[in-house]
Amino acid sequence: MSELNPQQLQELQAILLRLQSDLQEQLQLSKAATAAVTLDQTLVGRVSRMDAMQQQSVALSTKEKAQTRLRKVTIALSTIESGDYGYCARCDEGIGYGRLKAQPEARLCIACQDSVDKQ
Repeated sequence: MSELNPQQLQELQAILLRLQSDLQEQLQLSKAATAAVTLDQTLVGRVSRMDAMQQQSVALSTKEKAQTRLRKVTIALSTIESGDYGYCARCDEGIGYGRLKAQPEARLCIACQDSVDKQ
């Protein structure tokens, strides 16, 4: 088990489960927004079509970010089950409760994340 007390661990697990559900719902809703833009100029004018393509691009980027975060959340939930949640995947030190509360899917402590970000 991590350095988290049982109440903190239960709270973080509930946050992760809510986040997982929200991300799955967001991905489900994004299907229509990421669909191919029609080429039929009679249905959509040139400017409108360009706007639609730009919106589609933003929607695809948002979808990719949601998929990535969902993978991280799923991994975090599995580490709760294995008893490894709350430990840095790089240095094996405990990740602070404050960091996990802000980003419950975090796999690195602040020092290791800072080091990775500087690379």
